Amino acid sequence: MKPIDRSMLAQVMAPVATARGLPNAFYTDPEVFEAEKSMVFAAGWPLIGFGKDVAEPGQAKPIDFLGVPLVMVRDRDGTLRVFQNVCRHRGMVIVSEPTRLKGVLRCPYHSWCYELDGRLRSTPHVGGPGQNVHEAIHRDELGLIEVRSTVWMDMVFVNLSGTAPAFEVYAADMLARYAEFARQPVFHSGADSSFKLDVKTNWKLAVENYCESYHLPWIHPGLNAYSRLEDHYHMFEGSFAGQGSSAYTAGFGANGERFANFPKLSEKWTKGAEYPSFFPNALLGFQNDHFFALMIEPVSVGHSIEHTEIYYADKAMTQAPYAAMREKTTRTWKEIFVEDIFVVEGMQKGRTAPGFDGGKFSPAMDGPTHAFHHWVAERFVT
Repeated sequence: MKPIDRSMLAQVMAPVATARGLPNAFYTDPEVFEAEKSMVFAAGWPLIGFGKDVAEPGQAKPIDFLGVPLVMVRDRDGTLRVFQNVCRHRGMVIVSEPTRLKGVLRCPYHSWCYELDGRLRSTPHVGGPGQNVHEAIHRDELGLIEVRSTVWMDMVFVNLSGTAPAFEVYAADMLARYAEFARQPVFHSGADSSFKLDVKTNWKLAVENYCESYHLPWIHPGLNAYSRLEDHYHMFEGSFAGQGSSAYTAGFGANGERFANFPKLSEKWTKGAEYPSFFPNALLGFQNDHFFALMIEPVSVGHSIEHTEIYYADKAMTQAPYAAMREKTTRTWKEIFVEDIFVVEGMQKGRTAPGFDGGKFSPAMDGPTHAFHHWVAERFVT
């Protein structure tokens, strides 16, 4: 990668009133994208998946995250673990599709088998036909390589480098702000509460757009009709930035039904909702009656996939009587997120203009977006 002009990054990290946005290369240069893999993602705590996908002991789901083969596994004790999805023998990928394991993780190449906690259990014929041991093969040294991981509100975060501060430190400000929600379980209903969108844009533009409410009157007129621009506020702390609304209204069913609220929330959540971007790639939605997580999967410098999962506070909300309400909730959020696609794809095209200098921030309206730019720039100067 060509050296990045530090003076340009200094401009990004200037106070919002005088700052410029990240240079075009951060959105269009494959070499910068490659650098982000290690400097932004591997060094931090990105969101890679959801616990619901491996809900029962023995379930496993492979994930290719930025070219790294991983596998989420629910072990016999119910602990969710993340491993590098490769056999320690010859590097063969072990799990190729979501599955319920028959007791062990078995490599399809030479049948080396691993316990669900990663320990190497058996090595068939490793010492010759009928000889399943060899003095040079030390099983206690050849378990699967486990990746640092944590589960918070069913979201699975990993630290690929192994060098980041503990998740509780890295995300301390976010964990404190949303502790009221995280202290209780959340429930997912399956396919009717999931969707994904394929977007021709750099992952950062999706984050930037989500951070601010400035665009609501023009991009989301339906949403702005009941949660107006003037009802919104912005917030930005160390690991997250975003917007909140003081005019959230819970949805109702055809006969006045409503979802159960999260219990014992403070007064601010009666009509309040918040939408933080937890850096680098988790876009979250906290409402009194449901929670959602949008995971941005960075595929390439100009291609991202947005995976959205919606959760409820009470398991009863995932049952048949509430199916129509869940469908409406999912459809509403999907429509809103689809409205953003032409914006983030349009900005991606705009970043190919050689005269564009990163853009200017509105000090009144773009504080969270600038905070995210500042956070990314810091990864490249420290």
